Amino acid sequence: MKTFPETFLWGGAVAANQVEGAYLEEGKGLSTSDVQPQGVFGKVVERVEGDSGIKDVAIDFYHRYPDDIKLFAEMGFSCLRVSIAWTRIFPNGDEQQPNEAGLAFYDKLFDELAAHNITPLVTLSHYEMPWGLVKQYGGWGSRQTIGFFERYARTVFARYKEKVKLWLTFNEINMSLHAPMTGVGLPETSSKAEVYQAIHHQLVASALAVKACHEIIPDAKIGNMLLGGLVYPLTCKPEDVLEALQENRAWQFFGDVQCRGAYPGYMLRFFRDNGITLEITDADREALKATVDFISFSYYMTGCVTTDEELNQQARGNILSMVPNPHLASSEWGWQIDPIGLRTLLNVLWDRYQKPLFIVENGLGAKDKPDANGVVQDDYRISYLNDHLVQVREAIDDGVEVMGYTSWGPIDLVSASKAELSKRYGFIYVDRDDSGNGTLARSRKKSFYWYQEVIATNGASLKAE
Repeated sequence: MKTFPETFLWGGAVAANQVEGAYLEEGKGLSTSDVQPQGVFGKVVERVEGDSGIKDVAIDFYHRYPDDIKLFAEMGFSCLRVSIAWTRIFPNGDEQQPNEAGLAFYDKLFDELAAHNITPLVTLSHYEMPWGLVKQYGGWGSRQTIGFFERYARTVFARYKEKVKLWLTFNEINMSLHAPMTGVGLPETSSKAEVYQAIHHQLVASALAVKACHEIIPDAKIGNMLLGGLVYPLTCKPEDVLEALQENRAWQFFGDVQCRGAYPGYMLRFFRDNGITLEITDADREALKATVDFISFSYYMTGCVTTDEELNQQARGNILSMVPNPHLASSEWGWQIDPIGLRTLLNVLWDRYQKPLFIVENGLGAKDKPDANGVVQDDYRISYLNDHLVQVREAIDDGVEVMGYTSWGPIDLVSASKAELSKRYGFIYVDRDDSGNGTLARSRKKSFYWYQEVIATNGASLKAE
């Protein structure tokens, strides 16, 4: 019977701005997430005293993390992916000295994880940056932001060097192409040239963080994080095949720079063809040579691309403007379900980079409803996760080196796209709705016990068709 490697890390993944709440507590500053109350595709709203949003409390992980970690330990987690809220450490982003209360909070969080033998995997910037850096400097459009991020990274590396040995730089760094405010702190109306210049600054900052991590914590590993946006050609027309190649390169480019240390030729052509001239210094080119140790990514769905403009127009408006695949079913949110796509993506990334891979987000968002006994019977989630993990096992059998799997939102959290609590991913139900009503009480779903068994058997309990 097939199982996973003995060193395989099992767990879940959360983001500070989607679970912590306590949005201005103990000196924390405003982040871009705080001023986007309707999610990553929502408008920026200047905060005024007295107004509130669902993320201000979220699921109150900031105060309830010890109990939540106990539940993760009960499932058997060996890894929890979390992010540090940059504005807990540097509230405005440009301070000379960090906020001690913010640093102390993550000390307590990492100590609690250690007490339960759970390895932390820590993202430096997960869909939030200090709002002060956006207002005063123009976000990642400013070269100065590189230095502010490096100071932040070096601060947390030095503080937690004995507690955290697995790090990630930017969450889904390629999402900046679809949501520039969330990704690089730029208005949605920004030009392609402005967005790519900001992305360049972020890539340099990521490389400087990699270099700093290797210097400060020699026994640590630091990786990048990609939104795994795999697309297929809609037909076998050569034009559609070429379109798929180019669409996949749009996100693979971020991996190419972070894994290979330089801009690939196809991007240099893209810049020429689109009249984009980036300011890239010799120091930038040298910095980019600091490459990541492993590649992490999220995987939720695939889609199709075509040169048929009528079909493309119909696809405008979905999360990545992808044409639906006629061979796949979809979730309640229209995300197409493609377990084999995960095996394909793992093989594509392994063939391309030959670096260890880590699946740090995967899951099914659904409108869970407790039954008469107060239990969510989420067989649909069990089926989704089972089928995807079976394909991960197949990819490992293909020879792909996979470090671990952290399912997205192991406890219900506020969704990133539209800031909803009704879109639930967790094995643990949180009693709170989109209007902020509820007790915040936690309860185990049916999937809680299923995942517990998967971990206990190291994947042997998964059911292949």
